[in-house]
Amino acid sequence: MDNISQTVSKITRSANQSAGGWGAVLAMSLGAFALVASEFMPVSLLTPIAADLHITEGQAGQAISVSGAFAVLTSLFISALAKGINRKTLLLALIAMMIVSGSVVSLAPNYLVFMLGRAMIGVVIGGFWSMSAATAMRLVEDHHVPRALAILNGGNALATVIAAPAGSFLGGLIGWRGAFFCVVPVAVVVFVWQFVSLPSMASARHQQSASVFSLLTRPIVAVGMLAVSLFFMGQFTLFTYVRPFLEDVAHVDVSTLSLILLLMGISGFVGTVLIGNVLKNSVYPALIIIPVLMAFLAAALIVLGKWVTVSAVILTAWGLFATSAPVGWWTWLARTLPQDAEAGGGLMVAVVQLAITLGATCGGILFDGVGYQATFAASAVVLAVAALLAVTTGRLAGRGA
Repeated sequence: MDNISQTVSKITRSANQSAGGWGAVLAMSLGAFALVASEFMPVSLLTPIAADLHITEGQAGQAISVSGAFAVLTSLFISALAKGINRKTLLLALIAMMIVSGSVVSLAPNYLVFMLGRAMIGVVIGGFWSMSAATAMRLVEDHHVPRALAILNGGNALATVIAAPAGSFLGGLIGWRGAFFCVVPVAVVVFVWQFVSLPSMASARHQQSASVFSLLTRPIVAVGMLAVSLFFMGQFTLFTYVRPFLEDVAHVDVSTLSLILLLMGISGFVGTVLIGNVLKNSVYPALIIIPVLMAFLAAALIVLGKWVTVSAVILTAWGLFATSAPVGWWTWLARTLPQDAEAGGGLMVAVVQLAITLGATCGGILFDGVGYQATFAASAVVLAVAALLAVTTGRLAGRGA
């Protein structure tokens, strides 16, 4: 009888932990939504920000750059600097910093204070995403990790759908400061929800986790991170210039452009919902096939992009794959570095941020100097190489490298 009672108690406790774990995953997903919305809010508000702070639109645009720079720095060093700090406490501190950042930006009397608030959100970006995979691994059972990461990234995808149009709408309704401040109440809800739902998570003390750079001595990590960087570089070489392509080549009007971007966002959200089940048994095939399909879509835009309907279909498919692929790479990270997921997460965040910047820069040079064909062709080539490196990563995994 005692054994039966112990078994029943164990099953009940496990079920309760699982339910609590999914609640925490949902809380982190809402946190990802608020964070990404905060990160990209300036995109649709550059003109009123510049006018109010008496700066140029180019200077206002640096609000994105400064957050990206601080995200890279934070992601590289947070694992070592925060060693010994309970991860629940650290996550709550980051959400609190998001609340402060939104308040500082919305009340900023000048450009310097505005950029200080944006630097703070960069710290939150780097810290939150660096710990996302490691936290998901501690909240749910191993076979549910891909699903948990998909839910977490669903908040990211939803924010990409809503952030820009909502920022533009709210900016016209209550001003750019009011638009920024709207994220603050959401962050407060996230803080309370995470405070209630997150379990205490003591800092894992592993020697390798002290430095993200030591992970690159492992061949599978070095090749995998290179594959990740080329995937995001190829993605943003094309994606950054979708709007001028649609306006100049497909000759769409503003309403049609908004509809196509909305379709891309919706399909991306659907992709994050579906990819979790795919990744349970086939991580590497997904990491290989997705960039191949995206390379094909980039090439198809060169040939067929002048037809609006065809472009809309192609870009909708692009959104489906582009948004689900990061879930695949986070799942790869969780399975490849189960003991060093925080350090690996920090390395991946840094790699992704740098790759996005490089892809947007190279794509812009080609777009202005040669034309959209060169930009999209470069995207296709880089994505194809990313797929080849994913194949190599899979072979290294098979060898236990």
